[in-house]
This record gives sequence, structure tokens and C-alpha cells, in this order.
Amino acid sequence: MSKLAAVRNLVLILGDQLDEASAAFDGFDPAQDRVVMIEAVEESTHVWTHKARIALFLSAMRHFSLVIESRGWPIDYRKLDVENDESLASGLAVLIDTYQAKGVILVEPGDLRVRDSLIDLVTKKGCTTEIRADRHFICSIDQFKRWAGTSKTLRMEFFYRDMRKRSGVLMEDEKPIGGQWNYDAENRKSFGKSGPQDVPMPPMFAPDAITRDVIAMVESRFSDHPGATAHFNWPVTRDDALIALRNFIEHRLAEFGPHQDAMWTTLHFGWHSLLSTSLNLKLLNPREVIAAAEAAFKARRVDLASAEGFIRQILGWREFMRGVYFLDMPAMKAANHFGHKNALPKWYWNGQTQMNCLKHCVNQTLDYGYAHHIQRLMITGMFGVTAQIEPQQLCDWYLSVYVDAIEWVELPNTAGMALFANGGRFTSKPYVASGAYVKRMSNYCDGCRYRPDQKTGANACPLTTLYWNFLDTHEASFASNPRTALMVKNLQRMTDEERAVIRDEAKRMLSDLDAL
Repeated sequence: MSKLAAVRNLVLILGDQLDEASAAFDGFDPAQDRVVMIEAVEESTHVWTHKARIALFLSAMRHFSLVIESRGWPIDYRKLDVENDESLASGLAVLIDTYQAKGVILVEPGDLRVRDSLIDLVTKKGCTTEIRADRHFICSIDQFKRWAGTSKTLRMEFFYRDMRKRSGVLMEDEKPIGGQWNYDAENRKSFGKSGPQDVPMPPMFAPDAITRDVIAMVESRFSDHPGATAHFNWPVTRDDALIALRNFIEHRLAEFGPHQDAMWTTLHFGWHSLLSTSLNLKLLNPREVIAAAEAAFKARRVDLASAEGFIRQILGWREFMRGVYFLDMPAMKAANHFGHKNALPKWYWNGQTQMNCLKHCVNQTLDYGYAHHIQRLMITGMFGVTAQIEPQQLCDWYLSVYVDAIEWVELPNTAGMALFANGGRFTSKPYVASGAYVKRMSNYCDGCRYRPDQKTGANACPLTTLYWNFLDTHEASFASNPRTALMVKNLQRMTDEERAVIRDEAKRMLSDLDAL
């Protein structure tokens, strides 16, 4: 590419910033500026990325480039199967040189690895860098830092209440509608022996020519990567994302609340919204998603528990996770409160384990690039804690295999919430339980070679054995925490001999996690 007339600014749009109203476009002048988008090899290989995740990002990016073209704006789109840029920085370097760019504008990246590499490149090139706040989010980074102050511990519930007050969502006369802030207690029902009934199917998004081309390229170029694209059914345009939002509000939100924590072998999506990919790619704005759920409640189409439970995930949890990411990095990435050092079992990549619960969750993840929050928190995550897996290895796995994973949301949720790696900075207890929890909330235990009620012996459930061993190891800290003290009382009812057998059994399991 030969050198062209110098441009004022290159406006870089990253793969998770497909926001038509992005702050990056403020003041854009087609006569002086150019939009640039780059598909980079590194974004699919810095972790061993699921094929469906690669396909989602690249297809959505290519569709978004057409939106920019429709505005008549100049855009350079560098494709993986054409320019073959090794990294975002190397692709941007070519464009800076080609256009003799004076500056680079972008919205705050949601991955500090990306941010640092781009700043380093632009600085070396002698260009100006303008990183603009991401107004997609309701709470800015600065606002969150002011809210957090100097507190050593942070709690999402208090942040959520503050966000409700500031936004007026589900509020009446400065009080929460219904008199409660949180209806979580009503949203923890299991399916019972009959299993899920009358589950509506999510909308179908048949891959168009662009998506089909991307999938073919991914299957060829990343053939050794985990996962499959055969079930690819994710929105890749704003129009599709709006269809997904309307479908959820009309057909699944009403039943979302009661069974949002429940699991079943034949249930891949249930009543969950499946909107996280559209939100995290910025195809949907959280404000419009919250408004749609609140409007459905006010129109009496859904009850308060379901509406509040869903809104809390967006207005509370999602905004909170982003805040703590930017507040606590880079220490969060290296945190290892328990000093766990075990390697991630190989079956996390192929699903070949004898534990039914983990087999189903991992295989579902490999098939769809998706698992809901309890499958992540209380199955794949909880096992990681009690099996003493090094947090960084499991965090990389989550970033690799879930289509909605971007570091700002994946890392706090995994390291901080699922793995307690930061020692309770924003969670009040480790999320651990025995196989009895899994049996209560799913049918995963049916037909499993392990028995959830057995702590030791040939048929002992690893989740149960490792749970009691974990309590035994951390007895003092659990006893001093009001939220876990009851667990320790149950442990203390065991004899010394029973506890010794559990330790021996756990030691055997921990020595060969691949065999479980």
C-alpha cells in the first residue's frame, strides 16, 4: 500500500466496540479522518479461543464495517484472511505509516493487554493518542472509583442499590418498587423430578454469506482450536440483536426468574436471555435492555421477581464487574489467595470426565460456547476451587471458551467471584458446595458413576470429597465467617478418623485430576 495524503485521525474500532453511537465517532470528519478495523491473529491465539467465539467477533465486525460504509465514511478494514496482521498493533502500525496519521482515537478497551499494546505502538510512532470514555456503560470508571473510595471490601448489592437510586429504575418515591431491593430468594427454584416444562426456543439467526465465509475460514485456519461452529446462532448485527431482545422480553422473561439457577441435561438455554454477546459487542445498549424489562413489568406482563432479577444482572452485576476490573487491575490477574497450583485437567478441553455435571457443562460449552451463570459458577468454577486449580489457568479457560467473554467481565467474575482468588475483595464467601447442591439443582447426578451423598469410597463424588477436604483445610477462616460458620459446624460433627479418611481420599483425587 503506497503512502497517501496525511489524515488527521485514525479512529480505531475494536471488535467489542460495535456501537453505532460510539464516542469514538464524536467530531468525525470524513474529509480528514478514517475509521480503521483490524482482525488480528493474536486476538484468537493469546488464549486458545473457541471457534464459535472467533466466528462471532469476526462476523460481527465485518457486518459493522458495512454500517460505516453506509454512512459514506472512509474505512480501512483489514481481514485476517487477507492482510493477516499478527496483532492489532502491527496492523495499526501499517495504517499509521500509510496515512501519515497525526493521531489515533479509540474508546477505552475492555482488555488492558490490548490497551497497553496500542498505547505503546502509537507512542513509538509519535502520534497523539486519545482514549475516550465508553459511554455504553451506565457507570463510568471514574464514577465507580468515587463510589468505591478507599474501601478494602466492596459489595455489589450496595452498588446496585446506589445505581437504582441514581437511575430511578424500579423505584417509586425514592423507594424500591415492592418494598425490597432484591428478590433473589424467589429465584432459586429447581425443576423437580419432572424437569423443565414448555421451554420456548430462542430465535434462530441463519448465518448469511458473511457469517458463512467467516465460519469456513475459522474452521480452516483454526482447525485445532476447541469447540464447534455447527450450532452457531448468535446475533451479529444490531437488527438481529434487537430481535433477540424482543424475543426474550416477550417469551422468556416471565419465567426467567424462578428457574434461573436450575440445570438439566437436555436444557442448554432455558429462559436465559442470551443477550450477553449482543451487550458485550455493544450491539445493544444496557439502557434499552433495562427499559424493555422494566416496561414489561409495568405493563404487568412479567412479575417483579423476574424483572428485578434480570435487571440486577445488567444494572448491578455487569456494571460492577467492569468497575472492579479497572479498579483492581493488574493485581487481580495475578491473585491467588489460596495458593492453588494444580494444572487444569485435560477434560476441560474435551469433556471426557466421569463426573456427569462437569461432562455436561463442558460439552455444552464446547458445542455452543455458552453456559449460564450457575453452570459457570457452581460447576466448572466451584470444582476449580476445591480441586485447587491455579486461578490463572482457569481464568484463561473461561476467556477462551465463552462467546461472551471479554477480560473486563470474564476476569472479575472468574478470579474474584467463582475462584475467590482475590480473597473476598467483593464476595463474602467462597462459592463451594458438595454434590448435594448439584443433585438439588439439576438431574446431572442421574446415571453418574459417582454418588453425591458419598464422601469416601469407590463411588464417592469428587465434588463432595473435595468440598469437605476444602472445609477441613480452611476450617479456621470458614468458622470466623458468619456466612460459612454453619458449614464448619457440620464438618466438626465428624470424627477425627472420618476427617482423616476424607483427607486421604482427596489427596488421591488431587494427585490425578485427569482421571476423575
